[in-house]
Amino acid sequence: MRAEFDVGIIGGGPAGSTAAAYLAKAGLKVALFESENFPREHVGESLVPATTPVLLETGAMEKVEAAGFPKKYGAAWTSAEHRPIDHMGFRGLTHDFRAAEILFNERDQPGVDRDFTFHVDRGKFDLILLKHAEELGATVFQGVHVRDVDFSDDEAVTVNVRIGGQAVGVPVRMVVDASGRRTQLGGQLKFKQTDPVFNQYAVHAWFDDFDRTALAVDQAKADYIFIHFLPVTDTWVWQIPITDTITSVGVVSQKKRFKEYGGDRDRFFWDTVASRPELLDALKNSDQVRPLKTEGDYSYGMTQICGDRFVLIGDAARFVDPIFSSGVSVAMNSARIACHDIAAAAEAGDFSKERFATYESKLRRGVSNWYEFITIYYRLNILFTAFVQDERYRLDVLRMLQGDVWDGDEPRALATMREIVKVVEDDPTHLWHPYLGSLKSPSAAPSF
Repeated sequence: MRAEFDVGIIGGGPAGSTAAAYLAKAGLKVALFESENFPREHVGESLVPATTPVLLETGAMEKVEAAGFPKKYGAAWTSAEHRPIDHMGFRGLTHDFRAAEILFNERDQPGVDRDFTFHVDRGKFDLILLKHAEELGATVFQGVHVRDVDFSDDEAVTVNVRIGGQAVGVPVRMVVDASGRRTQLGGQLKFKQTDPVFNQYAVHAWFDDFDRTALAVDQAKADYIFIHFLPVTDTWVWQIPITDTITSVGVVSQKKRFKEYGGDRDRFFWDTVASRPELLDALKNSDQVRPLKTEGDYSYGMTQICGDRFVLIGDAARFVDPIFSSGVSVAMNSARIACHDIAAAAEAGDFSKERFATYESKLRRGVSNWYEFITIYYRLNILFTAFVQDERYRLDVLRMLQGDVWDGDEPRALATMREIVKVVEDDPTHLWHPYLGSLKSPSAAPSF
């Protein structure tokens, strides 16, 4: 069977549309299959600076800027803990560990030409990227569900789809799975593994006229993204500006805790928020404009992320708890890195697994950095605040928060954090021992 397209892409979110844009710009014939009709609501509304080079390279930045999304200059974290903690040898600490904040422009980042990124309405943002890919030449099919992918023919891979009730097979030279947490190929090929550490669950909604200053230490920075840790084990709240007045607020906790509420999302959300009274008051005095939604099946990985004639990108390859807004950045950067290998493979006429080795190594290295950083934060989050305030480590931490994790060695701060966590874990009398969270990284890194 002769291929009709060079590349078939499953999924039209940021990973899929970015891949379609890069490959169309490279002169390849691309078909993108998206099961929903855009725009559609989606969680993951805050970007990090690592998305900026991708938007510039694909040419989508001008359209994103024109959409008028709120600009994001930095990030802040607050804690319910009010007891001052000994400085433990860290430099530059002038207060306790209740809050921390960073500005993205404190560190230069390759390919980033501005000191801000964006908070986005994902319905609008994802539509912009999808339409941009289409304008560049990608053929986009919306409302088309991919049933499975057939690799049995050596001449072409067949993407089996359902269009208007009819089953249709579309032959392509290779497939890019950007299906997100639906994990089309990961499920079909049985690559998917549940994460050994994280089993999180999120409940979230939008609120109008929410007072963003309610928990802000610096009122001038109330429009940053905020992460509010709660006095509930392994539980936090995101606060993300969507427009001048609308704010996205979500509770993330262990799935087992959500189950204790018998699936009652309203009671779970409001009971959890009530552990921070000032946050509860601010929400009660605002108007909820979207119903509460849940996000499950939270963290997982794949035993294989590429093979002969296929590549997995974005959430279809790996999903880790999104506490540092990593989702869209991983989606877009994994597409960027993969498309470099795909374009070279197309030119050589060889789509064998070895052609995607650069992508595989970079994705695993980058996600591994994210994974350990997030795990350490859950295990001992006051340690993060200390590192942010110490000039020896601040820029290293900022590098990770910027999403600059794909090239170079492991950030030095990670190794030091790892050592300190072990010391605290091994010493029940340690001043920080009472602050250890329940999530604990496995003794060896996950195989995926």
